[in-house]
Amino acid sequence: MRRVFCFLILTLSACAPSHALEVSQTVWGGASYTVTTLDLSRDTLRLYWQNPGTKQPFLRFQTLRTFLAGRGEKVLFATNSGIYTPEYAPLGLHIEGGQTLRRLNNARSSAGGGNFALRPNGVFWIRGQQAGVTETDAYAASTLAPDYATQSGPLLVIGGKLHPEFNARSTSFKLRSGVGVCKSGPNGISTVKFAISAAPVNFYTFATFFRDALGCPDALYLDGSISAVYTPQLGDGQFVNYAGIWAVTQQR
Repeated sequence: MRRVFCFLILTLSACAPSHALEVSQTVWGGASYTVTTLDLSRDTLRLYWQNPGTKQPFLRFQTLRTFLAGRGEKVLFATNSGIYTPEYAPLGLHIEGGQTLRRLNNARSSAGGGNFALRPNGVFWIRGQQAGVTETDAYAASTLAPDYATQSGPLLVIGGKLHPEFNARSTSFKLRSGVGVCKSGPNGISTVKFAISAAPVNFYTFATFFRDALGCPDALYLDGSISAVYTPQLGDGQFVNYAGIWAVTQQR
């Protein structure tokens, strides 16, 4: 089947030249996606959950934007991180600034865990200018010490291979969001791509999009129909509260 693959790049005039962040509207295989591409040598990507003063979850992009504005930072991009509990706590590993706020979740049954526990699942992590997506057991056995990390599931792509449970003929169609680590430069600097579908797709299609369209050999599912993205140009599409929020900022 012939795939249609095109980009409409949105110019982020609010970004200083020091930022590489690029947002594109991408059509591939008949489905449309919003893709945000980051260069970790130029884009400051961090993970947020709770206000450090009140210990309450930020919940909303707007609340986080207001908090960061008070620190002289402008949010250029934000999206929800991994799957969370009804109490707005991350369901799995959550690391901020090198501190583990939620431990690794080794759940192996989908009972009560939904997509999160559809093993293999994994961890998206950042350390300096490097990023990775690592399967949960491999992460537990590693010596990785990320600055920021979130655990979610299922893995979409790992080492260029799709999750073994995915089926091209699956009838489970939902809006989906995920993150992929797509390449590293000569100095080990990673390119990170967040993507969210504009319409319902199945896991197989979404994973194939990361691997074949975006060139990401490793990618992790973040969440489903509740997912949203914020940029100054796209506005705020959030309609439910979140726990973890990934955000790119710049100093005002």
